[in-house]
Amino acid sequence: MSGMTDLDQLLTSMNPKLIDGEFVFCTVQGDYEQYARLTPLATFRESEGLTLVIDKNDAINAGLSFEASFKQITLSVHSSLEAVGLTAAVATKLTSNNISANVIAAYYHDHIFVPTDKAQLALTALAEFRQ
Repeated sequence: MSGMTDLDQLLTSMNPKLIDGEFVFCTVQGDYEQYARLTPLATFRESEGLTLVIDKNDAINAGLSFEASFKQITLSVHSSLEAVGLTAAVATKLTSNNISANVIAAYYHDHIFVPTDKAQLALTALAEFRQ
């Protein structure tokens, strides 16, 4: 099943959902296998180290440092990885509300990580696309 590519259709049909939990971004040295027990939601290898997106409590229990905590908002519309403009539109909407956005695109959906204290405002702002 291929995802949608039409930006207007994507914006008006997306249904942002707040996911339970609180997440943090940590950077660590070593290989994924050393941290697999933490069941990262996502990982990304950079030249400076391995980034883990993990549950905040798991990071605390593992003694990992982080700078901020985030809530995950999933855009419940199957967007194509080749869709143009969705990330820009979402980022622009959140920027107009002074909300930072860390976006992870997966096969079916886009996932936006916003500061914990601004999650409800972010949901309200993104819901404006449906009006």
